[in-house]
Amino acid sequence: MAMYLRRASSLRYVTLFRSSALHSVNFSDAILQPLRLCNSQPAPISGIDFLRESRRGFAKGRKSKEDSGSTSVDVALDIGPALKENAAAQMDAAVVALSRELSKIRTGRASAGMLDHIIVETGGVKMPLNRIALVSVLDSKTLSVNPYDPDTLKALQKAIVSSPLGLNPKEDGQRLVAPIPPLTKEHIQAMCKVVSKSSEDVKQSIRRARQKALDTIKKAGSSVPKDSVKRLEKEIDELTKKFVKSADDICKSKEKEITQG
Repeated sequence: MAMYLRRASSLRYVTLFRSSALHSVNFSDAILQPLRLCNSQPAPISGIDFLRESRRGFAKGRKSKEDSGSTSVDVALDIGPALKENAAAQMDAAVVALSRELSKIRTGRASAGMLDHIIVETGGVKMPLNRIALVSVLDSKTLSVNPYDPDTLKALQKAIVSSPLGLNPKEDGQRLVAPIPPLTKEHIQAMCKVVSKSSEDVKQSIRRARQKALDTIKKAGSSVPKDSVKRLEKEIDELTKKFVKSADDICKSKEKEITQG
């Protein structure tokens, strides 16, 4: 009887021990599971997945590169306005320089601008005559030079006499009066040759501007459609003809002024 009691007691003890152990395991899992989830690391990317992501990024980069390339082509297609503007500016500068040079040539008629190129030295400083005096036309054969500072009158007179215009101004109170002598036949012929040479020089400058524009179009290559190339070349040629005609008109007017006095 005593032996049966001991066995029952031991079995009860084992059952209680197992039950407590099971409860302790579940309790610890309930506490530690969230901690494991918080401290868990992201699953590593396999080699295949990594290659896929790299290839996907490369494709995106290639697409953006192609997109940027298409943008540069669009810009190249729009070279027309800037090209024509630049060519016109160079041609216009050549014509303006021609007018300035021809204004230095004396004719038999008085002109207020015919003294502008003369350099006057006063007080140790050199400056254009039109900066220190006002030149006006008294009549078709006489110029009046009025200095802003009366003390520069002598310097003005010296500079005008020393110029290649062949003028001999006289003092008239606080101003200078310069008669325009008639041109000799030899002088007229010499001046017409100068005008002709100036005309050829400016035409060469205009043609150089044209050639520079055409070279720019050629360098653009296939980025500019053939139709646009032909249109631009035609417009550049029209600009060239326009400025060449302008130069011819200026030179013809000057020759007429020289020969008819």
